[in-house]
Amino acid sequence: MPTVLVVEDDDLVRDVLTRSLTAAGYDVTAVGTAIELMRRITPPVPDLVVLDLGLPDLDGSQVLRMLRAVSRVPVIIATARNEDAEIVRLLRDGADDYLVKPFSSEQLAARVHAVLRRSGQAPPSRLQVGDLVLDLQARGVTLEGKTIELNRREFDLLAYMARRAGAVVTRRELLTEVWRGSDVYERTIDVHLFWLRRKLGETAAAPRYLHTVRGVGLRLEAPRS
Repeated sequence: MPTVLVVEDDDLVRDVLTRSLTAAGYDVTAVGTAIELMRRITPPVPDLVVLDLGLPDLDGSQVLRMLRAVSRVPVIIATARNEDAEIVRLLRDGADDYLVKPFSSEQLAARVHAVLRRSGQAPPSRLQVGDLVLDLQARGVTLEGKTIELNRREFDLLAYMARRAGAVVTRRELLTEVWRGSDVYERTIDVHLFWLRRKLGETAAAPRYLHTVRGVGLRLEAPRS
């Protein structure tokens, strides 16, 4: 799973970017200052950096030049500044792409995917477990060729499990990575799992894809013939 470092000082924006990129299939770390960023540009270096310019301790344009002095990590500038001269200057200084706020989560994910694709590190846009197929870009799911309608959280839950097919995922991990620290309880997972299983044509007592590992967590795997 490609790693993305989000550098954004606004807590709300940072949380939104983290959630959207995690849902798109990236392993996301988020920081709020230039100092924190530079501390993380040591092995293992992230696969891509999303960089805001208005940081509290150092302007993002200076940060970009510092980054380029020590690393070739791809950088996408994400900022409210939209002056043509600055966009051109930053691209010449080594930015790989430039996004002007406000932008949609889908646009950011598409730009990240495009930059990583050019560097040969893009994640798969399609996941398959048995006859269950997930289109991560279109956020669509089919089972045995038939479309399954999932809400946003159900899709995020299933996609997270599909990326780890065959491995046991703990409930705490789901709360942290799918709900991203929201004020929810384990009962919330049970409710979503109930509806997800129902849409997959199974139950907890008679699972096909989603299996409960008692006392540990959950595992997504293809049905055994």
